[in-house]
Amino acid sequence: MPMHTFTRRSVVANMLRAAACTVVSTPVCSALAQAYGNPNQRRVGLGQVTQAFQQQYRVPAMSIAISKNGRFVYDHAGGMADREHMTQAQQDTLFRIANLSKPITAVTIFSLTESGKFNLTDKVFGPAGILGIKYGRPPYKTYVADITVDHLLTHTAGGWAADANDPMLHNNGWDQTKLITSTIENVPLTSQPGTQWIFSNFGYCILGRIIEQVTGQPYETYVQANILAPCGITGMQIARNSERDRASNEVVYIGQYSEDPYKINISRMDSSDGWIASSTQLIQFLNHVAGAPGIPALLKPETIRAMTTPVPAYPAGDARYARGWMVSSNGAGSWWQSGSLPGSTSLMAHNPDGSCFAALCNTRTQPHQEMDTALYDMMWNLAQNVSG
Repeated sequence: MPMHTFTRRSVVANMLRAAACTVVSTPVCSALAQAYGNPNQRRVGLGQVTQAFQQQYRVPAMSIAISKNGRFVYDHAGGMADREHMTQAQQDTLFRIANLSKPITAVTIFSLTESGKFNLTDKVFGPAGILGIKYGRPPYKTYVADITVDHLLTHTAGGWAADANDPMLHNNGWDQTKLITSTIENVPLTSQPGTQWIFSNFGYCILGRIIEQVTGQPYETYVQANILAPCGITGMQIARNSERDRASNEVVYIGQYSEDPYKINISRMDSSDGWIASSTQLIQFLNHVAGAPGIPALLKPETIRAMTTPVPAYPAGDARYARGWMVSSNGAGSWWQSGSLPGSTSLMAHNPDGSCFAALCNTRTQPHQEMDTALYDMMWNLAQNVSG
């Protein structure tokens, strides 16, 4: 995960060129051409496209789903979820979704603001903050007491970057309380909140604690009951750390280039990177966030606009960061999130034409940005060519 911190901007810019198939590898492009050449063979060809992608990037198991105007038009899972036991991936097989957890947390935060639990401008730390002095006592280091909920949502809190020093990837034996307390006491912020965009897993960990503070429930429990259940989703949960403790229908993660997917304290990363899901469940979530024909929305239209409005601190361009999502066309276009962890590659997108797509893999290559971008390109092309 540390490698994506400061390269995400170039990656998402490349993603917007998806329709031209500019960065998909040759085998995948060849499969795309064959799949789209004969309408009668199209659905068979779509499976060939995903198989070509799996072969190109050495992906043992993959799951994808596509909907149009709230209706599923394609579900596919293929490959080995567990090679040792020869278990095939099914459409309900669960995968770690990495950064795709952040939009789930963001939607939960916005639903709580709609119900009047707090405002985005509310301070987080200190006697008047949402979390009070639960995590260390004043006086805090410079800028800590200035952080608002919106700063955490937008990655503009002023530091705690998701780089090699990412607090979430160190001190694996610490619980969240000790990790947050130690970090805000000992790791200085590098800029005034609101002025710099610095991708931060740690910031989304704090958002999870805000959800717990205002609801009086564990993060996982509250989100399952109040966000996922209204979407008709059951079975999504926070990942466990070891292969032995994984969910009964969860894939085994395969590290490439000496990466070990089971060295991460993934359960501590609950609200930033911790969920496991199927691609079908992610499509259900996407279709419910803003609603679709016959599907009620989780959030009001004005809340959706606030959530998908680009952050001023993010550099100008068509692809920009909003609140939990990357967005295009100043929020009027697609909103999406990609994810990458050792052993995991993930993607979900909500598009202005009414289509949504999601894709999950149980490995990643290096440099992982190439696979991230190729996955977006492939899914964009599949979504544009599958029959509605």
